[in-house]
Amino acid sequence: VYQLSVCEHTKTCPTRWSKFCCSCYLLSERSAKGTEIKGSQVIHNMNVCVLVEQSFIASFTKKRTWIGLNDIEQEGTWKWVDGTPLTLQYWGRYQPDNGGEEDCVHVGRDKQKSWNDLSCSSSYQWICEKVPENN
Repeated sequence: VYQLSVCEHTKTCPTRWSKFCCSCYLLSERSAKGTEIKGSQVIHNMNVCVLVEQSFIASFTKKRTWIGLNDIEQEGTWKWVDGTPLTLQYWGRYQPDNGGEEDCVHVGRDKQKSWNDLSCSSSYQWICEKVPENN
């Protein structure tokens, strides 16, 4: 059983942001290493409409894109950049595999856009998430 929240349809997203499932999303204009991505704007705690939201995110980008999830502090303990622990996951097959010190997570290039752990030294765009604002 999934608990779904009800969105307030009167709230909107800033210019260039896309609204989906109670959140606003923006693909960064620049690339950064996984360790350079900070703050609460990066996707975190994807527990609302998780499967539908994953499909939306998959359509958002055609490239590898950081989602702000890592296990830098403790191997195997995945947390979002705001410190929130991972609760729901969308790992690709045989992932995470920590092949070669892979501590940061990106949306993959596979058809499902599943998650893959990768070295944080790689530089990619990232997806930001924020709560919609009142009109």
